[in-house]
Amino acid sequence: MTSQERVWLALNHREADRVPVSDFPWGTTEARWHGEGLPEGVSAADHFGFDLWGIWADNSLQLEPRVLQEDDECRVSTGSDGQTVRNWKAHTSTPELIDFAVQSPAQWQELKPRMAYNDRRLDWPGARAGLERARQRGLFTYLALGPGFTKVCNLVGPERCLMAMVEEADWVRDMFATDAQLCATIAEEALTGGLEVDAGWLFDDLGYKLKGFFSPAAYRELLLPAHRLVVETFHRHGKPVILHSCGYVTEFVPLFIEAGFDCLQPLEVKAGNDLLALKQRYGDRLAFMGGIDARAMAATDPAVIEREIATKVPVARRGGGYIFHSDHSVPDDVSFAQFSRVMELAAHYGRF
Repeated sequence: MTSQERVWLALNHREADRVPVSDFPWGTTEARWHGEGLPEGVSAADHFGFDLWGIWADNSLQLEPRVLQEDDECRVSTGSDGQTVRNWKAHTSTPELIDFAVQSPAQWQELKPRMAYNDRRLDWPGARAGLERARQRGLFTYLALGPGFTKVCNLVGPERCLMAMVEEADWVRDMFATDAQLCATIAEEALTGGLEVDAGWLFDDLGYKLKGFFSPAAYRELLLPAHRLVVETFHRHGKPVILHSCGYVTEFVPLFIEAGFDCLQPLEVKAGNDLLALKQRYGDRLAFMGGIDARAMAATDPAVIEREIATKVPVARRGGGYIFHSDHSVPDDVSFAQFSRVMELAAHYGRF
């Protein structure tokens, strides 16, 4: 059975030969693993046989990134949405947001024309070549896009965005809708232009620990229509859509289903999400990817990660609808030997 067939069955709530597997090790994690046994020049995805491969699209303002300041510890730079961020060199973490390109609705109107489609939104030659290689290997392929709350936070800042959702809702709604229309256009152009991927994968982080960044009512009013617009574009082409949303998102799950999402990832355990409870309540309408606590992967006692996988995967895989993945990404406190053991356990407990 190919990866494409395996993942397709999982997303359609049917059992395959085994649970599909995928993950996103940090760059510093892979660098560590190359010193611990991962062959040089070989990615973790290839070495461990991850079942999914993706193309990333650009839905930014397409501003030219600039390095503003750099020393041995960190780099301060601007991104393609004009946001100023600080990144640390020795370790991977969430970038520190410092400043933003959009400070007012008037500035948004000035920059809004930059949110138009052009062929630079996709690396067409690289995407075509990569997709051909993925097809030859039988991988399940996706087009990744980042519409919504996280994108607007990069434009205006998280605090400004949250306040505006209450006090300037029409402005926020316009930013969400403009961004979603661009992402829908990118998806349409890709799918009709020869990039025949198997699915869409949207990235939009909506939660913190035990709470969403805003209420389900705010999601329904402001963000759900934007998400739905992109989802419906993929659905018109017969493509399922995965949603990546970090933090606590359990309270949003009924609305994710209403928006049309087919699968939810990564089900962050430390934020309060419960894979098995979600599977029991919504498993007939939504597939799940993740929910395996990355902290257990780093535990010095090997029984911790075996217990994590043994108690979750056999239940989550039942009837299909589950893809193995960490509950966020694989941090660099997980050794190559530890993650190799994770993959062994996933194979053992994921067999049907």
